[in-house]
Amino acid sequence: MMGGNGPLFVQARASAIRRLSEEVWDVLIIGGGITGAGIALDAVSRGMKTAVIDMQDFAAGTSSRSTKLVHGGLRYLRQFRVGMVAEVGRERAIVYGNAPHVTVPIKMLLPIYRDGSFGKFGIPGVAAGLWLYDRLAGVRRKERRRMLDARETLRREPLLREAGLSGSGMYVEYRTDDARLTIEVVKKAVTLGAVALNHVKAVELLYSATRRLAGVAAEDRISGERFDIRAQQVVNAAGPWVDDIRMLDRSRQGKTIRLTKGVHLVFDQGRFPLRHAVYFEAPDGRMMFAIPRNGKTYIGTTDTDFAGDPAEPGVTMEDRHVLVEAANAMFPSLQLTIGDVEAEWSGVRPLIDEAGKSPSEISRKDELFRSPSGLITIAGGKLTGYRKMAEKVTDLLVREASRHGSASWGSCVTRTLTLSGGDFGDEAHFPAYVHKMMNVGVSLGLTERTASALVHRYGSNVQEVFRHLEREVTESQRHGLPMDLYASLQYGLEKEMVVLPSDFLVRRTGMALFDIHAARAHYRGIIRVMADAFGWTEAQSKAQESEMAKLLGLR
Repeated sequence: MMGGNGPLFVQARASAIRRLSEEVWDVLIIGGGITGAGIALDAVSRGMKTAVIDMQDFAAGTSSRSTKLVHGGLRYLRQFRVGMVAEVGRERAIVYGNAPHVTVPIKMLLPIYRDGSFGKFGIPGVAAGLWLYDRLAGVRRKERRRMLDARETLRREPLLREAGLSGSGMYVEYRTDDARLTIEVVKKAVTLGAVALNHVKAVELLYSATRRLAGVAAEDRISGERFDIRAQQVVNAAGPWVDDIRMLDRSRQGKTIRLTKGVHLVFDQGRFPLRHAVYFEAPDGRMMFAIPRNGKTYIGTTDTDFAGDPAEPGVTMEDRHVLVEAANAMFPSLQLTIGDVEAEWSGVRPLIDEAGKSPSEISRKDELFRSPSGLITIAGGKLTGYRKMAEKVTDLLVREASRHGSASWGSCVTRTLTLSGGDFGDEAHFPAYVHKMMNVGVSLGLTERTASALVHRYGSNVQEVFRHLEREVTESQRHGLPMDLYASLQYGLEKEMVVLPSDFLVRRTGMALFDIHAARAHYRGIIRVMADAFGWTEAQSKAQESEMAKLLGLR
């Protein structure tokens, strides 16, 4: 693993910075969330020389802070946005087919109460709505809705409020790991030839003599190095920061971004033993999700206007009260308190501002803006529609390149492009692959549960994780880390561009959200491994320890 100037992944980052600064790119994408990652994959898969940078980690903004559902947009049916339901429903199936190790179908209950918003439609009305949803979204026959009476609804989820319950609709949504979906898209783009770097910020835009955008001046936020990146076209996919980039370009006219904040709370299943995912109406009329996941239950989301730093939206006591009260209204036997919250996350949605509308009423539709300098900005949109947004942007890049006499590029191929980690056949083959690789993991000393979790996290890339198990067991013991965690960290350093401990604990593994006790137990060991790898000083290691202790709620 070691080279003449340190670990190979350290050399690889330095090499990537040299390439970014020395070559001219067909397209440079600013923003490595799911939208920017999707554009990078679409562009490079058509043959474009592609680069993507993010001032934080990949997915560190909105793309790791969602409800973690690739869903069909049932709420839009209530708002009569039929076209959006149809589009996101089709895209949902594509996202699942391209990466079934990251996305899994789950049954969702929609409880109907006589005194609630769905109650006024009654069981027949809801059944008709879900029937229409199935058709618009192209739901597969085996996943189509079923209507349940009150007794069957309570049998499936006994925690639900019984008073006034008429029954429920049961339909399928797709649970995902939003951050891992993003990193798998980035990794696939890199495999196809793109250069992708996290923790690199665009600090200034560069122009030709004719005032056409020609690239960016960038800063490596890890080393402080400044360098220029030259590109034929630049895409602004910076999510909550798109208006900041437009201001650099002096092109922030017309429609602007409106940030709304969404908060989620995580509870241990011992305190919130939810059996079944539930989509329900909160006392204030907003729709919320409660979802079981790997021994935890999470609930969200709030939807409020936000005017602070999008990188650190935070969770207020009022946010917690809103969600705990909503949970107790729907699941009254629990009597949850804020003290029961085990972990939490918050994020902001970069929506196209619509005057006079409340945060929950604003459309999640994406829009494209092209400035006089040639800057292309993509704003709004949803996780589910990332691939379609990327296709739209890349089609525009192709047209612009043709207009300016550049090379001719092909059409979109991402509809059937398997993402990184998906090389085991289609979703029908995944259960057999999990079983096969679980046995391999057990033979290397893992428990079945741990081995299965690794296969579900990494898909076909788990074989590379397992190689670290085979050769580095003593190293994991030296650092006091479980061998599966050490192997995952080594894989993250070598293949997933882990640069900071939070990259690993929050976005590559989700431990800070869904296994916080293990994260608290092992974060110092993780930092010791990374300090050895990157040559951190004692002061740098202490600074990282302080940051992680704060993130994990230890101070």
